[in-house]
Amino acid sequence: MAKKKKLKKKPKIILMILLIIILIGVGAFSYHCYVNKSEVKENKVVSKIPEYGYELKSNKSEAYKKMFQELKDVLSEDKVNEKKYVQTIAKMFILDFYSLDDHNAKTDVGGVDFVQSDALENFVVNAEDTLYKYVESDIYGQRKQDLPVVDKISVGKVEQTEFTYGDVTDDKAYSVKLNWTYKDEKIANGYQDEATLTFVHDGKKLVLVEALSGDETDDDTTDSE
Repeated sequence: MAKKKKLKKKPKIILMILLIIILIGVGAFSYHCYVNKSEVKENKVVSKIPEYGYELKSNKSEAYKKMFQELKDVLSEDKVNEKKYVQTIAKMFILDFYSLDDHNAKTDVGGVDFVQSDALENFVVNAEDTLYKYVESDIYGQRKQDLPVVDKISVGKVEQTEFTYGDVTDDKAYSVKLNWTYKDEKIANGYQDEATLTFVHDGKKLVLVEALSGDETDDDTTDSE
């Protein structure tokens, strides 16, 4: 009677080793993803102006938070002073849009809270393709890239004007001229430092519909830290 051949154990051992290696690899990958996820910066809403739809996120700079409080104070008045209102949001837009170091990626475009809703998509796409194009990711707080930060903002001429956008004309729109400096002028060399912004009425809210660069500045200015 022929003897039964014993199965060789070597293939089984190799298979078990491969299985252990795979399990260790999957475990290490899962842990890496979990750790990285836990280190991602979380941006929470820390203050709101519900009547106007403005929100303050926790990742904003101290300078922006200070301006947000100023905006809150202006809009809490029984009769809102629209000139103060438009000056405040114009400065907030400049600070948030041009301070690239305050943003986590090229898709984290600043100033969007003030842009008219119909123009927002084109505004963001244009910003991502131009000013924000080379902003590196900082979602884990490890970016080493030098990026500009707005320092002082000066508001020049503020005047009411007629402005047509789409089929709508606002004969009490606001044109605001501004210029600004950067905290490190070497880093900011070549970056825009003046603009004329146009805001129109959307109900009681003022929204940005046009932002033009320009060479003209006004002698009568008000500085903002």
